Amino acid sequence: MTKRFLTVSAAAMAGIAATVAALPVTAAPAGDAAAGKKVFMRCAACHTVSASGPQKMGPTMAGVVNRKAGAVKDARYSPALAKSALVWNEKNLDAWLQRPSKVVPGTSMAFAGIADETQRRDLIAYLKTLK
Repeated sequence: MTKRFLTVSAAAMAGIAATVAALPVTAAPAGDAAAGKKVFMRCAACHTVSASGPQKMGPTMAGVVNRKAGAVKDARYSPALAKSALVWNEKNLDAWLQRPSKVVPGTSMAFAGIADETQRRDLIAYLKTLK
């Protein structure tokens, strides 16, 4: 009886594995830009969203997605960030927004980060709308 159970269990497991393997692989859900605009309120004290707006403590976020870190003229950057080879793609933005000092040790950005993955995804969706 034990052998039969093992045989059935192995067959059942093989069927489950085949079913799981056939499921479509999907990317992480896209963020909600409207919700991200609300998350951005945490950033607005130091960052503007206008390319032509007044310079704040940090660089403008207009056009930030896929921009090289430290590339905004006349913005103040820490030497660590200015020398980094970062490009603000979605992966790097997500890591930065989670914990800036882990991505670029020595950064002058005084922001602990956003622990909530959904809020980070929403914020990145909002940043993508800024041209």
